[in-house]
Amino acid sequence: MAAADQPKLIVAADAEALAQAAAERVTARIAANPSRIAICLTGGSSPKKLYQLLGSDSWRGRIPWDRVHWFIGDERFVPESDPLNNMAVAREIFLDRNAPAGHIHPIPTAIESPDRSAAAYAHELESFYGAEELDPARPLFDLVLMGAGPDGHTASLFPGYPEVEETRRWVVGVPKANVAPFVPRVSLTLPALASCREMLFEMAGHDKQPILTRLLNNENLPAVRARSNGETVWLVDQAALPEEIRGRR
Repeated sequence: MAAADQPKLIVAADAEALAQAAAERVTARIAANPSRIAICLTGGSSPKKLYQLLGSDSWRGRIPWDRVHWFIGDERFVPESDPLNNMAVAREIFLDRNAPAGHIHPIPTAIESPDRSAAAYAHELESFYGAEELDPARPLFDLVLMGAGPDGHTASLFPGYPEVEETRRWVVGVPKANVAPFVPRVSLTLPALASCREMLFEMAGHDKQPILTRLLNNENLPAVRARSNGETVWLVDQAALPEEIRGRR
């Protein structure tokens, strides 16, 4: 599979419609795989409406929970009990009530350092995948959820930071974040995130307009460089859409 030159841009009416569209894409990817499924979640505020939908009565029945494994693209190096912990938020909203405990794969933070945590999570991913090298013909994930920060970061890969250039490791420690909260992070690398059938960015709200403008202008930012080896989709709502593009639609 070759990475597409440009992501597919899909515009939803508002944040609610965006969450519905994202849920449809998640469940479609799940339905397309009759065997073991791997979904890589994202943190931040963007996916919360999606997570609420996936755990709701009308959607949970569309997910074969016994076949789906849930990973996370990055984590703040804080205890699992901390409200800043990305996977803890996903667990509280929908995972713990639905997914088998052994199918939830958090990045370990009760460990000495972000680098040690990264090594442990890389080992877990390699064990799940069954190899230490990624095969472009055999994606690690069925779907990777992503977001874009105001500085153009995605996962915890920040512009100008050396971790963005990592090509060998699957997971890296990030000593200090470029945006608040300024805590150490652990992040999957661009090659690991690219190993998926679909990479789905969610961007909603007027405050996303400036960064979406920069992304659409193809600036050299981590969120622009993040591409699936399969399909890359930018799912945005009308409020996030730059004025010049909105006027042409």
